[in-house]
Amino acid sequence: MDNRDFTQNSTIQYCFPDNTASCRKEVRTGPAYIFLFIVLSCISVCTVFLNLLVIISISHFKQLHTPTNLIILSLAVADFLVGLIVMPLNIMKLIDSCWYLGKLMCSIYSLIEFVSASASLCSLVFISIDQYIAVCDPLLYSTRVTVCKTSVFIILGWSLCLLYITIYLYFNDHLFQSQISTTCYGECVVVLQKLWMIVDMVLSFITPCSVILVLYSLIFQVATRQAKAVRAVKDGAPHKPRSKIFNSSQTKAAKKLSFVIFVYLSCWIPFYLTSLSLESVTTMSMLWIVFGWITLVNSSVNPLIYAIFYSWFRASSKYIVTCRIFQNSSSWVKLLPEHF
Repeated sequence: MDNRDFTQNSTIQYCFPDNTASCRKEVRTGPAYIFLFIVLSCISVCTVFLNLLVIISISHFKQLHTPTNLIILSLAVADFLVGLIVMPLNIMKLIDSCWYLGKLMCSIYSLIEFVSASASLCSLVFISIDQYIAVCDPLLYSTRVTVCKTSVFIILGWSLCLLYITIYLYFNDHLFQSQISTTCYGECVVVLQKLWMIVDMVLSFITPCSVILVLYSLIFQVATRQAKAVRAVKDGAPHKPRSKIFNSSQTKAAKKLSFVIFVYLSCWIPFYLTSLSLESVTTMSMLWIVFGWITLVNSSVNPLIYAIFYSWFRASSKYIVTCRIFQNSSSWVKLLPEHF
């Protein structure tokens, strides 16, 4: 469905009145649209602010420089890009359906939108691998998973995502300015063929999600056995072994992070299922707009999950909001009483 059919009660104008090849512009007015724009703008601002808190927290406080938190930092960067760039430009296209930034920015915008989505899922895969090692092999975790190794894998993951999306957009004729097929001047439309949608779903959604689900199923199997072992030891002796205590804490962390993955899947599964029902999908279709915004809202939910589950995020946020991070040696502040 073309964007010109998005609403019937719009005032038809032109994006560039002096250009005869200009696209028609739909100025959407009325209380319903004003309310929608206010809500979406608030979501965008909150996404930027909350993910910025996560980025500053993990980057500034030394105690938070752990492998798991570095992966959370990578996820927050992807969500931050969504709130800072993708959401505002989507709102701009919703206001009057025109693209005023030219073909180059259209290519860059599309690249950022797809890369941020791929990097988010890549970060979730890394999180599942990290938690699997932490729960299933806790004694060797500190030697097998280090900050340096995790940083290398994060950089490699982002690089592979960028390479994959570049190839993906190239074969959908949308990578370079000369390849952007537009019917009129003043639109930014990505047309995704159904075949490539299926390929993309298998490579960048089903496969990584299957890895995540398998790893978490193994994690919770191990967690169940550990819980039984801890209860047996507790009933037979006054103190639990230190290794069991460590395993228990890692299991709790895995359960918290599994909620992040559950929310991600809940936001993205409707989008992929719906896109497969169409012969081709354009970024200006009704279905893309509705389900696309559901996927974007996921970037706002992740930092809220951290705020609910993680005391270090609440503590670090207080330091940032009250500007106490500018004090001397604030980066060495102990946000938690013990190692987490």
